[in-house]
Amino acid sequence: MTEAPAYDESNVFARILRGEIPCEKVLETEHALAFADVNPQAPVHVLVIPKGAYVDLTDFLARAPAAERIGLADAVAATVAKLGVAASGYRILANCGPDAQQEVPHLHWHILAGERLGPIRARG
Repeated sequence: MTEAPAYDESNVFARILRGEIPCEKVLETEHALAFADVNPQAPVHVLVIPKGAYVDLTDFLARAPAAERIGLADAVAATVAKLGVAASGYRILANCGPDAQQEVPHLHWHILAGERLGPIRARG
């Protein structure tokens, strides 16, 4: 099993959590922060991040206590409810590692909605 790289405290999401970089907050809980993506790929594009220092999902599941895991899942659900996209549909996506093109080395879930979304990956 490959270990996750060391957490980089200077990544943009760590800086947002410390208040060094502003964000358009959608929801904040004890364990998570949801905010608008600065480069939206859909009419609704919100990121949900844990407040703990986790590189990706593998790192999070290996190290996060149950309260943080449940807290992050609850924050994703609360964000979907707050956005009002449950009835029309939404996509939740987490890119993990270089092959998935994870751009920020801090676990984050993308919530995309607001229009009919295309395939995740075009074939051909």
